Amino acid sequence: MRSRRLILLVLVVTLVVAFFLSGANDYLTLEVLQAEQARFHAWMMREPVTVVGGFFLIYVAMAALSLPGATLMTLLSGALFGLGWGLLLVSFASTLGATLAALIARTLLRTPLERRYARQLERINAGILREGALYLFTLRLIPLFPFFVINLVVGLTRMRLTTFYWVSQLGMLPGTVVFVNAGSELAALESLGDILSPSLLLSFALIGLFPWLAKGVVALVRRRSLARQYGRPTQFDRDIVVIGAGSAGLVASYIGAAVRSRVTLVERERLGGDCLNTGCVPSKALIRAARSVREIRQASRYGVQVAEPEVDFAAVMAHVQGAIQSIEPHDSPERYRGLGVDVLEGEAQLTTPWEVKVATPEGERTLTTRHVIIASGARPRVPELPGIEAVTVLTSDNLWQLDSLPERLMVLGGGPIGCELGQSLAMLGSRVTLVESAAQLVPREDAEVARELEVAMQEEGVQLLLGHRALGVVADGEGHALEVADADGNTSRQPFTHLLVAVGREANVAGMGLEALGGDTRQNGTLEVDETLRSVLPNVWACGDVAGPYQLTHAAAHQAWHATVNALFGEVKRFPVSYRALPAVTFTTPEIARVGLNEREAREKGIDVEVTRYSLGELDRALAEDESRGFVKVLTRPGGDRILGAVIVGAEAGEMLATFTLAMTRGIGLNRLLSTIHPYPTRSEAVKATAGVWKNAHKPERLLGWLARYFAWRRGEGRAPESIGERDHQAESFKRG
Repeated sequence: MRSRRLILLVLVVTLVVAFFLSGANDYLTLEVLQAEQARFHAWMMREPVTVVGGFFLIYVAMAALSLPGATLMTLLSGALFGLGWGLLLVSFASTLGATLAALIARTLLRTPLERRYARQLERINAGILREGALYLFTLRLIPLFPFFVINLVVGLTRMRLTTFYWVSQLGMLPGTVVFVNAGSELAALESLGDILSPSLLLSFALIGLFPWLAKGVVALVRRRSLARQYGRPTQFDRDIVVIGAGSAGLVASYIGAAVRSRVTLVERERLGGDCLNTGCVPSKALIRAARSVREIRQASRYGVQVAEPEVDFAAVMAHVQGAIQSIEPHDSPERYRGLGVDVLEGEAQLTTPWEVKVATPEGERTLTTRHVIIASGARPRVPELPGIEAVTVLTSDNLWQLDSLPERLMVLGGGPIGCELGQSLAMLGSRVTLVESAAQLVPREDAEVARELEVAMQEEGVQLLLGHRALGVVADGEGHALEVADADGNTSRQPFTHLLVAVGREANVAGMGLEALGGDTRQNGTLEVDETLRSVLPNVWACGDVAGPYQLTHAAAHQAWHATVNALFGEVKRFPVSYRALPAVTFTTPEIARVGLNEREAREKGIDVEVTRYSLGELDRALAEDESRGFVKVLTRPGGDRILGAVIVGAEAGEMLATFTLAMTRGIGLNRLLSTIHPYPTRSEAVKATAGVWKNAHKPERLLGWLARYFAWRRGEGRAPESIGERDHQAESFKRG
């Protein structure tokens, strides 16, 4: 690829240099065209095919190479061919040349620029995919913007060339008409300024603004159409009705009430949603109980001799319920009513975009509202496996109803939920088998990250069947078994007493009236929203699991802020959601914490990165506690210290991740992290140590060599001291004592 880019670069430079050395640029003036008009016309009459074909090819080449003279060539087309044929030739030649110019710029520069400025260009490309055609059309309509600059700049984006071509073909047409028509009166022109008068430029500017005005008019017409179709109220009971009281709904309600808007929160079950009742809180309480068993079993490492722990599973689940109850007041109706939120228990359904019918225990109510925020969450997905209806399927929703430890647990799914729950129950004494169709656990993570987790889970006694497909549930003696097939098609039966399904979650979209109102869903079942979290209905917004793409509590809260602020203040300014520095933690042993890119994603996106790796086996605190498994891995752009992503595998990895998340959010590089004082001995020192590894790989060797000679001279020595590497080794030995 590099050799092809080099060949293309040499070819382009050669052609451009040849153009100027040949003196062709001197002939492309208004005076020369006027003086030679009769000769050009005579040539056209003698050899029309040669002139037409040559003109077309020369125009394409000049536009493709961004050479000056396209305006004068357009005038010449009008003089030679008249308005009709001249317009036809120039319209296609200019568009084809512009597309070739964009392709040349894309081939030569886009990949290096994206590798260096990947994150900066990410939002630009997202905007181009969303509004690029309209934006390009506007630029093409206004001759004030040099067309060759537009070709080169847009060529560096991710706009499809087919889109670039047809938009350019249409957008350049009005300006082409003006110039070709002016060329038909070439002899009367005194300067190019005669063509584009101030009034004509103003007309083009107004034409350029027309698409944006039209877009606003279309939105207004659509709102009016909705108003006529559904009868938009003249006044409203509420500013916002929030449907769903999970993490997203609670945050949206809190923010709405904080700015003194009138908010109603509707929840059909319990406030707190999955996070409090069936997700984050109970799972972390279970994980803590499981880790305590592991710590007791491994206490002999620290010289503490104990017997094998006895697990009272009913008491463990009581501890889990106690954790939920202790946090429940934070998410209670009483608290939110105290904050100014009207909390209703019941089923909500949109009857119009501005009316929400709520079926409460006291009866049905209809609320009118300026905006609706859908925060209805998601539920575990249960695959349609043959025979699965014959067993009681456990999910992250109903697992907490168990009162006895599963004897043989089959976990279907090796993502974060399956790994967390499967490993925890194995630590508590269950015989666990985990089936994952991918070749590794946590398939979105790097292979070396997955390997660390796989080793740890196998040490806890979990049987891993990676690269295996579940075929169905079959009877096996007095119980049941899961029939699976490996990558080669070999099948086997894995007996179980309990089946835990953790193969993902699906959004709760049905039953709220969205289908009847035209609410769109994506292929994965989440509600279709734009980058500001607005649905196809202008006053209906969505956030959290129902909108995706990340099913994380903190992601839901992040989205809820944007959805609420954009709903209440969107007429003034809207804020697109950015996930650039969104952290995520898998709470297994060891923990897996990540923010930003990992190596897998960088490869898939074609982004060049430099990887700095630090082993926790070098961290003093980890060594002192005999918890040295794992590593820190930071991705930066090659040669720079700007952080593109960070991965931590190890004990308390989630607590260490916050520093990298802050650094990415605030644009702090590894150099500044290295200069930040960290307390000793702590796990957070791993952050500074990783920055130190990066710095050591980028130390100025030549300058250090000169300094070594300088200090040797100051000491009065006749020879240079030992190599820098030897001195570094000595210094490290001195530090270790």
